[in-house]
Amino acid sequence: MADDRIFRLKIISPDRLFYEGDITMVELKTSEGEIGIYKGHIPLTTILVPGIVRITEPNEVKLAALYSGFVEILKDKVTILAEVAEWPYEIDVNRAMEAKIRAERRINNSDNEVDEIRAEMALRRALTRIELGGK
Repeated sequence: MADDRIFRLKIISPDRLFYEGDITMVELKTSEGEIGIYKGHIPLTTILVPGIVRITEPNEVKLAALYSGFVEILKDKVTILAEVAEWPYEIDVNRAMEAKIRAERRINNSDNEVDEIRAEMALRRALTRIELGGK
């Protein structure tokens, strides 16, 4: 018997097809806040912000880090176009800690708004890597 809760998820980054599979739910961070998506969700396109995506397959849950992009939600499939997507084993936590320190310095020493916004995004990416890489 087919599971009527299953829908298709595809995560694409510029350098690879990061993930493609049948899932029952996906949770991720958007510019409007965190969102959980089940089959039959209302169609929506939204902006992705740095955070951890939780992919619930019928028999397993997978975590990955996503950094900026777009999400297209249709009733029976979700497509994520991510600037960068990483599995936990691909993350160098020491490098992420160094990036966090650099970003915090840039925020504290910023003399214009554009530099501060870029530094804040770099800090979010570093914190996401640290959180996921430590799991």
